[in-house]
Amino acid sequence: MKKHILCFLTGLFFGLSAFAQSFTVDGINFNVTSDSSVEVTSGGSYTGDITIPYSVSYSEKVYIVTSIGYYAFYNCSSFSSITFPDGLTSIGYAAFYNCSSLSSITFPNGLTSIGYYAFYNCSSLSSITFPDGLTSIGENAFSDCSSLSSITFPDGLTSIGENAFSGCTSLSSITFPDGLTSIGGGVFYTCYSLSSITFPDGRTSIGEWAFYGCTSLSSVTFPDGLTSIG
Repeated sequence: MKKHILCFLTGLFFGLSAFAQSFTVDGINFNVTSDSSVEVTSGGSYTGDITIPYSVSYSEKVYIVTSIGYYAFYNCSSFSSITFPDGLTSIGYAAFYNCSSLSSITFPNGLTSIGYYAFYNCSSLSSITFPDGLTSIGENAFSDCSSLSSITFPDGLTSIGENAFSGCTSLSSITFPDGLTSIGGGVFYTCYSLSSITFPDGRTSIGEWAFYGCTSLSSVTFPDGLTSIG
C-alpha cells in the first residue's frame, strides 16, 4: 500500500513540475499552466504600448496565452496601453494594480472574468467597453479609476463584485445589462459625478452602500421586481 502511495505522489510531483516552468519572450514573463497554455506573470519592466501575443514558443512547444496572472503588471506605471490576445479568458487578482499611466485597454471577446483589484487605481483609464463573453467583474476591480467616465457592460454579465467601481469620480451614467443578477455592496461608492442609473428587470435587490456619496444622482429607474435596497 505504501509503495502505491509513493508512486502516486511521485507521479503527481512530476506532473506538476511539467507545468511549473517559467520563461521570458520579448521581455514578457510567462508561466506554463497546462500542456497547451501559459499565463503572463510578474517581473517584467514595461514601457510604452504593450501587446500580449496570442501564442509563444518554449522548448520546441507552442503555448496559447490564456490568462494574465496575479500581480502580473503590479505597480507598472510607465506603459500607456495594452492589447490582449483573442485566446485570453481571465485577468487575475491585482494584475494591473496601480498602473497609473494605463489609458487604453482593448479586451478580447473570449474574456470571461476580471479578478479582484485587477485595475485598481488605474487613474488614467477613461473609457471601457467590456466584451460580450464577460460574465463577472471582481471586487474592487476598477476602484479609484478616477478618470473613468464611460462604461459599456455586455449582455452576458451576471455579477459585479463589491466596490467594483467605487471612487470612480468621473463616471456619470450607468445602464446595466438585462442578465445581471448580482450587484455587490458599495459598487459605486463615492462616484460623485454619477447622475443617472437604469436597473435591469431581473434585479430583486441592491447591496448595502451601493451608491453612498453619489451626490449628483438625479435619475434612477428601478425594475418592477425589486424587493430590497440595502
